[in-house]
Parts: sequence; C-alpha cells; structure tokens
Amino acid sequence: MILLKKVILRFGGVLASLALMVTSMNVNTTCMYLAHQPELPKGAEKLRKN
Repeated sequence: MILLKKVILRFGGVLASLALMVTSMNVNTTCMYLAHQPELPKGAEKLRKN
C-alpha cells in the first residue's frame, strides 16, 4: 500500500502534464478520424491559441 502511494505521488504530476499537453493539442488541431472527439471538456477553450 505504501509503495502504491509513492508511485502515485511520483508519477501523478507527469500524468497531469501529459493530460494537459494532449488536451492542448486536441483543442488546437482539427478532428481526425482516429481521434474523433465531438465535444471538448469544460475549460478546454482556455487552451486555444487563437
């Protein structure tokens, strides 16, 4: 149990950064067939570069 907590604490920031990067890329690109996402998550409009 302690090991699991250490792993989560160590890699939680990396996972959050990766999620932010993927969402940012998804907002700023057009829809592709394999990565189709009809609705963006709430707050994702703030990441738009335009």
